[in-house]
Amino acid sequence: MQELFAEAQERMDKAVEAMKREFAKIRTGKATVSLLDGVKLEYYGNKVPLRQVANISVPEARLLVVQPWDKKIVGDIEKAIRAADLGLNPSSDGHLIRVPIPALTEERRKEMVRYVHKLAEEGRVAIRNVRRDVNEILKQKQKDGEISEDDFHRAHDKTVQEMTDKGVHEVDHILAAKETELMEV
Repeated sequence: MQELFAEAQERMDKAVEAMKREFAKIRTGKATVSLLDGVKLEYYGNKVPLRQVANISVPEARLLVVQPWDKKIVGDIEKAIRAADLGLNPSSDGHLIRVPIPALTEERRKEMVRYVHKLAEEGRVAIRNVRRDVNEILKQKQKDGEISEDDFHRAHDKTVQEMTDKGVHEVDHILAAKETELMEV
């Protein structure tokens, strides 16, 4: 049964990590290299992430600098950033691409907060789905006589529910931090 709980904990942790990755892509008005994580461009016939063809740095709070390793793809990188629909307007000098990060409007901040709430709810649902799967396995084990009714209730009420509560609490904590970050001017 311990391996079942370990697997459940791992799946819950993965749900939280996936939510964290999605949160990192959300623009808060401050420049972070993770803003461009979702940007992909055509490079020698393949769609590749921007990080694989360029160096991305943050020289100041509201500016990203993208330095491609191959100078021939500067234009392609600019197009890919614009096409990513991040609300960013890159400009280049032929060697470097500067991506100024505009301040968010109040309306846009509220829209972003609604979006992060949606992502957080998806994270909670993923955690609850793991709980449901584990509970079904436990019910089957009890039905097959592999565990007693007391063991079933102990595992169900204590271990599985505690893991779920811990995961949901972590999601709520991350959500609160991201919401604060989004709303600060």
